[in-house]
Amino acid sequence: MNRLASQAQVLLAIAGALIVWQLVVTVMQVPVFVLPTPTLIASHVVGNITQMLGHLGLTMAETVAGFAIGSAIGVVLAILVMQVKPAEALIMPVAVAVSMVPTVAFVPLALIWFGVGMSSKVAIAALAVSFPVLINTLTGLRRPEEAHVNLYKSFGAGSLAILWRLRLPAALPSLANGLRVGFARSTVVVIVTEMLGAYAGIGQVIYQATAQMDSTTVWAAVALSSMASLLLYAMLVGVLRKTIWWN
Repeated sequence: MNRLASQAQVLLAIAGALIVWQLVVTVMQVPVFVLPTPTLIASHVVGNITQMLGHLGLTMAETVAGFAIGSAIGVVLAILVMQVKPAEALIMPVAVAVSMVPTVAFVPLALIWFGVGMSSKVAIAALAVSFPVLINTLTGLRRPEEAHVNLYKSFGAGSLAILWRLRLPAALPSLANGLRVGFARSTVVVIVTEMLGAYAGIGQVIYQATAQMDSTTVWAAVALSSMASLLLYAMLVGVLRKTIWWN
């Protein structure tokens, strides 16, 4: 019941903001190229829905693919660091060094190495996702106390059994946090990469519309991509709540 009330409050806040936006732009007669009204943006989306959905579908496919690959890489690296002690000295300095540089700085390299097609967007999204998943998973894997680990060892459990039965279940809540952060990052970097080099996608729509000073199309693309990203994020959170119910 509290969750429904909270969701209703969010929807009311969004509706109120849109109404204020509409009134301010209309009353003050703000030029369209500066800030279009929400109704104009909505009508533009409806009028170009087929084309916009085509670009949106590509962007979301790149986001989901990069998110899945980056999440898998992050989890595997975290397990490797946890299970193989020398691996930490090799992996963590490189991971931290790469994470200190904004992910968008690697976009030109991704475009050179993988081209302007889908591969470069998936690669840059995987890069953006892998580090938060790695750090959060590693934190979770280290959560069990030494006494618990020693108890498992006293019953003859090996390192793999301890990993599977103790460390991984303990790491799932932290992994869920990493997945949430990673998904948000993947959406951003995919759109930015599309703006810098792509045949299609929401980022390319935004880039071309900006070059033509078409603010209505820019806002329509931003609004559509935001709604799609929120929907996918809500689906991710829903799955995590069902599977990691003790979090």
